[in-house]
Amino acid sequence: MPEITESRPQTDAPPVLETRHLRREVGGAVLVDDVTITVTQGEVVTIVGPSGAGKSSLLRLLNRLDEPSSGEIFLDGQDYRSIPPQALRRRAGMLMQLAYLFPGTVNDNIRFGPRQQGKDLTAAEIEDLLARVGLSNFGGRDVAKLSGGEAQRVALARTLANDPELLLLDEPTSALDESAKAEVETLLVEIMHERGLTCLWVTHDLAQAERMATRIMLMEKGKIVHTDLSKEEIHAQSVLS
Repeated sequence: MPEITESRPQTDAPPVLETRHLRREVGGAVLVDDVTITVTQGEVVTIVGPSGAGKSSLLRLLNRLDEPSSGEIFLDGQDYRSIPPQALRRRAGMLMQLAYLFPGTVNDNIRFGPRQQGKDLTAAEIEDLLARVGLSNFGGRDVAKLSGGEAQRVALARTLANDPELLLLDEPTSALDESAKAEVETLLVEIMHERGLTCLWVTHDLAQAERMATRIMLMEKGKIVHTDLSKEEIHAQSVLS
């Protein structure tokens, strides 16, 4: 399995993402509770915690799939409410547990995001993206006929086509078998290093959190209770139970 080996960015690195007292409440249930975090350029932050802790709910707030009840979010210092939602989702690309692809071909999916910006990718540009995720010559394939690992790679290529500055990863390998999981992890590590991407990665897989993170956050009952958890502390607290 791959592993993030670079040291954490220096404290004077520019913040890519900031949240201030972020909260989401639905029907009296508090899903995200007073979350204030800063993530700097080039960090790979994994978010761990028990089921129902609010990890996925937090990610959904960060690219406006859901709206907060209160609090603020800043992307590169800009209040995210001043960014049109589609533009925000291109800048903060999200990869979920299951690859939600549009019906049609792989090419159709890769072209979609740039077309929303008035840009038509050339065949060569699409092929370069597909080659980067290990899917050369897949452009004409029907997405309904892809394996789980192939579909997740297409979803990654579709996200990269938007040239994001932040990746939000919500259990992106949990539905894959071990071989496909290792392949997707390797791709993500390589691409994050190549592009200098900043990443928030939600996972239930403690070993994965240890492999991938430059910093590990612990979330419980909607709150971020630790922003820089050591691996020893994770094991001692059995936070994923």
